[in-house]
Amino acid sequence: MKSKMIKMMAIVAVVALLPAQSFATEPFAKVGTYALQFLKIGVSARASAMGNAFTAIADDATSTYWNPAGLVDLTRTNASFNHTFWPADIGVDYAAVGFTLPFVPGTFGASARAITMDPQIERTIFLPEGTGQTFDAGDMSFGLSYAKFFTDKFSSGGTVHFVHSGLADKSVNTFAVDFGLIYRIGLWGMRLGMMIQSLGAKVDYDDRESKMPTMFKVAMAATPYQQGVNSLQSVFEFTHPSDNQERINVGGEYSFNQFFYLRGGFNFNADSEGLTSGFGLRIDTSQTSDLIVDYAWSDLDFLGDVHRISLGFTY
Repeated sequence: MKSKMIKMMAIVAVVALLPAQSFATEPFAKVGTYALQFLKIGVSARASAMGNAFTAIADDATSTYWNPAGLVDLTRTNASFNHTFWPADIGVDYAAVGFTLPFVPGTFGASARAITMDPQIERTIFLPEGTGQTFDAGDMSFGLSYAKFFTDKFSSGGTVHFVHSGLADKSVNTFAVDFGLIYRIGLWGMRLGMMIQSLGAKVDYDDRESKMPTMFKVAMAATPYQQGVNSLQSVFEFTHPSDNQERINVGGEYSFNQFFYLRGGFNFNADSEGLTSGFGLRIDTSQTSDLIVDYAWSDLDFLGDVHRISLGFTY
């Protein structure tokens, strides 16, 4: 027991020291030099309302994006549909489902996402007002996930994505891999999460190679208060993007009778996104099924407000 406690304290110390060490180095930010930036847009209203700090909490179908290791927490099939009203009339949609199969160990997941916009006017140097023609632009991905418990406290999971990006008559196709871990400490509901997201080879845009926007995340979540029908969950997350400076995300979720939820968070050192907030409702539709509705608001500074709506169903 003593050795386990020492190991736990060592892990917590390492997680706590990582952000301080990384901010001290102040690496050069390579903003705008990496491809497929849509892979970094958060997809869940619940997670986004908590400051996008969800790596250690991930426990629903959107774990396929946030941390596939969290899929093992699903006791029933869970489906999630998410829409984000992104700036410049851009829409981001994400659908995911997590499920188990009879006589097959582990939990499976499938997901799809798309970023879409209205047809754009084709312009040239000589016809800046438009040529009378339009072109399309958009990105999409499809993913398959798998997660499994390796001990009663430790789970691991991964997702393989097929990614497509198109602009007018140009397009690229590639694959990306996510890999995550979650360790459940137990004390105050503490969970440690780790995630490597969007790991893949370079993509070729018109004979010019660009790297994938890989991100490394470490997070800790806990439930410091739980009394009767009231509970409060908090989370702290450190993110290291390959094309930007490190950032810290914090968030919290208040739950009343597992029916009504209030959420809030903040993104530190982000380019534009700062304060976030939202709420959610869980409605029992039967003894074995639930309907979950979530909303999130994010402040993107000069880009304006971002609104997210999520609809989930568990059965």
